[in-house]
Amino acid sequence: MSSTATQVTQFGSTSSTNVPGRSLLIRTGLAGGLLGGVIIWIYEAIVWVGVQHLMPLAGIPRNATGLVFGKVVQDQLGAGAYVVGTAIHFAFALAWGVLFAYLWPMFRRRGYEATFVALFYAIVIWIVMHAAIMVATTNHPDYFDPMVVIGGFMSHFFYAVPLALFVKTRLADTTG
Repeated sequence: MSSTATQVTQFGSTSSTNVPGRSLLIRTGLAGGLLGGVIIWIYEAIVWVGVQHLMPLAGIPRNATGLVFGKVVQDQLGAGAYVVGTAIHFAFALAWGVLFAYLWPMFRRRGYEATFVALFYAIVIWIVMHAAIMVATTNHPDYFDPMVVIGGFMSHFFYAVPLALFVKTRLADTTG
């Protein structure tokens, strides 16, 4: 699962440090990404649906379909938009989770706290995802609207923080 690597310290001596194996990183990232993907939907159900009334509860799974392919395709797919949107949402949630699991040991060795890293990771995810959405379709929210930006960052914090804490806990024994 994990291998031992030799690390040269600042003063030239060597020390042994545990490096998580690839399969452990992937499994941890997938599980953390799934956890974050579910929690972000819970947040959206509470805030976007319950508090802000931005969409009906059933609109959450199909939302990714409209963001990626546009509202016309979303409407044409009918019930299929729920399946496609769910697949898109969790594919990205899992991929971002695996990336975080690969990055986490580097931040851990440097002494960063997982929650601190997660706050910046959430912002990067939001920017990258929404830049890609702007390229993919012209049918998207106004990403210059402060409410859209703040709401987007907040929802991504609810993805990244649980992901980071899960990954930190699962890899605690392997990232000395």
